[in-house]
Amino acid sequence: MLDKELLTAARLGNAAEISALVERGAHVDARDETGATALLIATHENNIEAARALIAAGADVNAKDRIEDSPYLYAGARGHLEILKMTLAHGADLKSTNRYGGTALIPAAERGHVETVKTLIDAGVAVDHVNRLGWTALLEAIILGSGGDSHTEIVRLLIEAGADVDLADGEGVTPLAHAKRRGFRRIERLLLAAGAHQTAE
Repeated sequence: MLDKELLTAARLGNAAEISALVERGAHVDARDETGATALLIATHENNIEAARALIAAGADVNAKDRIEDSPYLYAGARGHLEILKMTLAHGADLKSTNRYGGTALIPAAERGHVETVKTLIDAGVAVDHVNRLGWTALLEAIILGSGGDSHTEIVRLLIEAGADVDLADGEGVTPLAHAKRRGFRRIERLLLAAGAHQTAE
């Protein structure tokens, strides 16, 4: 019963209730029917103070639900920056991957979360990690991005962090070729300036 109340408090963002329930014996890593812990539920809702209370009580920032999301991975993917920083300060596993075999950096790059990408790069997440689709963060920022200011800045940050500009996708298509196909001129220029090789289309 206490565990169920804890999950509800996490969903509603009631930090004081969370602390009281943990003191009364609720399991800090109690899970719902999807395998999500109280901390993952708080992260879903971007309930910062609830997440802070759970982490202070010792919640596992790497505990995964049935679809392989953890508080750390979800916060990174969704750009929930405050919670992401908390998970990084409390033992986030930078090598942890989601159900697509990707690190937190890959969906953050795809979704245009500039500050999140910066934070993950600074934390030391591998910039050239390849997911099950055969894509890196750089490839996802181009293939699934808009080519606008956010994605262009993310490409710049990834290049600055040492991303391999010639690392192609599973079909051998390079970031430069993808940028050309999509008409992303600014990204094309960044890649060429970083030494990307021209390939025959």
